[in-house]
Amino acid sequence: MKIIVPMAGRGSRLRPHSLTVPKPMLPVAGSPIVAQLVNEIARVVAEPIEEVAYVLGDSAFFGKSIEEELTQVAHDLGAKSKIYRQLEPLGTGHAVMCAADSLSGPIIIAYADTLLRTDLSLDSKVDGMIWVKKVVNPKAYGVVQLNQNGVITSLVEKPEEFVSDLAVIGIYYFRDAEVIKSELAKSMKKARDHGEEFLLNEGILSMMNKGAVFTPGSVKEWMDCGNPKITLETNRKMLGILTEEGNKLVSEDVILESSEIIPPCYVGKGVVLKNSTVGPNVAIGEGSLVEHSTISDCLIQKNTVIKNAKLEGSMIGSHVKYDGNHSFISIGDYSELI
Repeated sequence: MKIIVPMAGRGSRLRPHSLTVPKPMLPVAGSPIVAQLVNEIARVVAEPIEEVAYVLGDSAFFGKSIEEELTQVAHDLGAKSKIYRQLEPLGTGHAVMCAADSLSGPIIIAYADTLLRTDLSLDSKVDGMIWVKKVVNPKAYGVVQLNQNGVITSLVEKPEEFVSDLAVIGIYYFRDAEVIKSELAKSMKKARDHGEEFLLNEGILSMMNKGAVFTPGSVKEWMDCGNPKITLETNRKMLGILTEEGNKLVSEDVILESSEIIPPCYVGKGVVLKNSTVGPNVAIGEGSLVEHSTISDCLIQKNTVIKNAKLEGSMIGSHVKYDGNHSFISIGDYSELI
């Protein structure tokens, strides 16, 4: 089994936090989004993962350190890692075809935009599967339409009229990647208007029109990281899930000086807490210092210094220096607010 991870987008809705770090690499509940996504897929798939292929943007933003971190994620699973580049934002189908050399055998395509919990059971009798989640507002999503046998008959992007409330979450299984590769290659040859994107759905619909059978998969949890507010909600939920699963979230070398940690919290290596109360629902990256502060429901990245703060519902980047009494802040990497 191979996992293909298109992640060339810059995550503009998550600025300023995605100005210096690609959105999929942002730690939530202690670990980068993409690492958690790949590890969750590997955890629940019965077959061993032989390769993880990442489709990145230009090397100026997705540089060598990003490649090394992603390679390590794959190697931790005992899998090979391959890096591809999508240098123009030409759509989801184009992103997948940038990894054409890896499109063989059974594959899972997983867009690195969300976190999830699923059993991800694969049906080897069908040609493919598309994972979905029931949503309240289908107009905001791409949705699948099913027939009476539970087979997907169509994919509709942001329908104005009600078609289905089963939203596509960006996880796909193909029993034979050569088939979707062939259909996408044909689709790429079609003339397009300026700015018109080349979509993965085109290849899937072409497969369906030729008789391919796709069925829906379901997830237990589907969590977005689209903007700072939603990312904080996801951080809160993931901390609860990881705690329930028995994960140890507080590093053994954390230094507590007249301080308290109220779970669930993630506290990374080398963190120092002085005269502070942290939690619940706080994630603090390694090497950070929190002093004379009360912090709850916050996401704080690596090597950041927080002093004299009373923070709730705030998101703070790496290498930040903060000293003050603001109740809410959202500041990116290498910022100072003193």
